[in-house]
Amino acid sequence: MTKENQKTTRPISRRDFIGSVMFTTAAAALISGCRREDWQLGCFTRPWGSADYRVAFDGIAEAGFSYVGLMGAIITRETTAEQAVEVGREAASRGLEILSLYGGFDVRNSVDEGIAQLQALIDNSSIGGCSSILMGGTTAPDLVDPYYKVIAECCDYAAEKGVALNLKPHGGTNATGPQCRRHIETVGHKNFRLWYDPGNIYYYSDMALDPVDDAPTVDGIVTGMCVKDFLPPKEVNVTPGTGEVDFPKVMSILRQGGFTGGPLLVECLSQGDLDFVNNEAKKVRQFLVELTA
Repeated sequence: MTKENQKTTRPISRRDFIGSVMFTTAAAALISGCRREDWQLGCFTRPWGSADYRVAFDGIAEAGFSYVGLMGAIITRETTAEQAVEVGREAASRGLEILSLYGGFDVRNSVDEGIAQLQALIDNSSIGGCSSILMGGTTAPDLVDPYYKVIAECCDYAAEKGVALNLKPHGGTNATGPQCRRHIETVGHKNFRLWYDPGNIYYYSDMALDPVDDAPTVDGIVTGMCVKDFLPPKEVNVTPGTGEVDFPKVMSILRQGGFTGGPLLVECLSQGDLDFVNNEAKKVRQFLVELTA
């Protein structure tokens, strides 16, 4: 949580806190219960950069999305319960349901410390009404084993809190579909799955690997997508549908592999001033509506 955001959060009593948790949970349930579509179309806060998260929420809601993902210091493992509740309330007040937050943990000191950190993030995710945590893996080969040991130890804990754990292609030892599959199979728990990221397949391979060719390798393990495009030489701040990723082909392959519904959250948009970004969000929502029709 940024200092600016912290200043706007006032202390609340235990009674108010419990009431806020109940409000956030009830609102999220109401929003979820009113929707029956197979695909959950939404957007991460990342395109709004350093702006207050409420500005991102406004733009996402005004674009017509019903779902949001958190990136940046909005809910972290250091966030207080009161702050997490406030984020959930801000989302619900705009008719948004928080589907994911991007976060991580540190295993450089010990596995036990990593477990404590991930459990704290799971707690705050649950309190804020967010149903999943998205992780980027580790690029350090010597940390791979302890990193996925932490995830394996936290899968049941997260499930008890109603929070799914997800990996995404993000370079290092999880840059491709086969690499991600190995990590997911090593953990071997149904509460740890993959959110596919076609833009990152291009990005981390320097365009040597087409996500159309990579997508068949993730059959049966995909439960969501970070909708990200790519333009050479190394650009992902691209409004999906305007870059190199062939989304219709990628989606067709993923559907054949069992991904027939779930979150489709836009991670990046072409950049400009606030009005420009908000307009790009409206464009990409229409793109996703047509893609999933």
